[in-house]
Amino acid sequence: MGKNVVIVGAQWGDEGKGKVVDILTEDADIVIRFQGGNNAGHTVIVDDKKVVLHLIPSGILHEEKTCVIGNGVVVDPECLIEEIDGLLKEGYTVNEQNLIVSKDAQLILPYHKRLDIEKEKLRGTHKIGTTGRGIGPAYEDKVARCGIRCAELLNPTALKEKLKHSIAEKNSYFKALTGEAGLDADEVIEDYMRYAKRLAPLIRDTSIYIDKAMKNGKSILFEGAQGTLLDIDHGTYPYVTSSNTVSGGAATGTGVGPTRLGTIVGVTKAYATRVGEGPFPTELDEEENAALREHGGEYGATTGRPRRCGWLDIVALKYAVRVNGLDALVLTKLDVLDNLDEISLCTEYELDGGKVSDFPTEAEVLSRCKPILKTVSGWKTKTSGTKDYNELPDKAKSYIELIEKLTGVEVILVSVGAARSEAIIRKNPFS
Repeated sequence: MGKNVVIVGAQWGDEGKGKVVDILTEDADIVIRFQGGNNAGHTVIVDDKKVVLHLIPSGILHEEKTCVIGNGVVVDPECLIEEIDGLLKEGYTVNEQNLIVSKDAQLILPYHKRLDIEKEKLRGTHKIGTTGRGIGPAYEDKVARCGIRCAELLNPTALKEKLKHSIAEKNSYFKALTGEAGLDADEVIEDYMRYAKRLAPLIRDTSIYIDKAMKNGKSILFEGAQGTLLDIDHGTYPYVTSSNTVSGGAATGTGVGPTRLGTIVGVTKAYATRVGEGPFPTELDEEENAALREHGGEYGATTGRPRRCGWLDIVALKYAVRVNGLDALVLTKLDVLDNLDEISLCTEYELDGGKVSDFPTEAEVLSRCKPILKTVSGWKTKTSGTKDYNELPDKAKSYIELIEKLTGVEVILVSVGAARSEAIIRKNPFS
C-alpha cells in the first residue's frame, strides 16, 4: 500500500506550503487540493523562475504526477483556465491525464465576486479583509443548497436554466442592496458555455478515482490552502476564510475516509505573519514589522498585500498541533532570521492580569492577549544553501529544538531559502 500525507498550514496561511508540497511531490503519485479557492496562492521557485498557483496543486510542476481539485474547493472557471494557459505557456503539461476536477466542486460565478466586494463595503470598520474573489459567497450558496457544481458544466441545457434562475435571483438582491443594475444573464451564460467546453474533459468523480488509486497502492499528498487559524470553525472567527483548513477538511473535501489520510504535517514559518484584519498577539511594531517584511518578501502571492509580521507564537502553534493532530512540523523561512541579534517567541499570553497557555479563538478575547516572550540569541550566520541539519549554526539548531520541545512535535524539514533546492529534509513523511 502507498503512504498518504496531509499538508496543512499551522498559522494564518502563507507558511510556504506550496514549496513543501512541491518537494514532497517527488514521493507522491497524486496531489489533491481539498479546500479553498483562488484566494490562495502557492509560490514555487524552480530553476530561478517563480511560478504562482492559485487553484492547481503545485504537484503540476512534476511530470508523471496527477493533480486533483477536490469537491471541497470552490472553482472560478475563468481563473482555472487562465492558470492552465499560463502553465502551458511556460512549457508544463496540463491535460485530462494529469489534472482532474471533482464534479462536486462548487463553481464561483460573477455574482459571487460582486457580492463579496459589496458586502465588505457594508462592513465598514468591521471589514474581514476578504480578497474579493467570491469565495465566501460561493460557499454560502453551497450551504444554502443553491450553488452550481462543476458537474453542471457537463450538461449545457441544465446549466443555462440554473444560471438564468440564479442570476435573476441575485440581480434582485443587487437592486435592493445597491440600487444598481445586475448582471447580464446572456453574457454570463455565453462565458460559462465557453468555460464548459474547455473544462468538461477534466471533470469526473474524483472520490472514486482516489479510492481506486489507494487500492492500487498509489501514494497521495493532500494539499491544504490558507492555515489553521483561518479555519471557518477553528480559526479566529470572524476573521477567517470560508472553508475547513484543518486536516479534517482533507477527508470531507475529497471523499476519503479519515482513517485513510495517513501522516499529518503542519507547516509553520520560523516567525509569524498574518494578512488582512483580525487579532495578532505577537505582531511587531511598525519599524520592526517593515524590516522583517522586506527581508522575508512578505507580500501576498494572490493579492500582493503586505503581510503583518510578528514573532513565532507557540500558544497558537500548540493549538494547531491539537486541532490537526499533527504528527510532524515543517519550519520555513529560517534564513529570514539570519541577521537578527536576538529572536523572540511567545510561550504564553497575559490576559486581564493572568496568564493564558491555551489559544482563545474568540477575536475579542485574543485581541486583549499580550505575548509573554522568551528571547534567545540569534546565530548571525547565513543558513541559506545549507544542505545538512548538522551544518546549521548551533544557535539555529537550538532554536529549532526549542520549538520541538515547546510543541512536542518533531521538525522534519527546514526551509532555508525560496528555491526548491534550499531545504533540509531530516525525515521524509513518505518513508
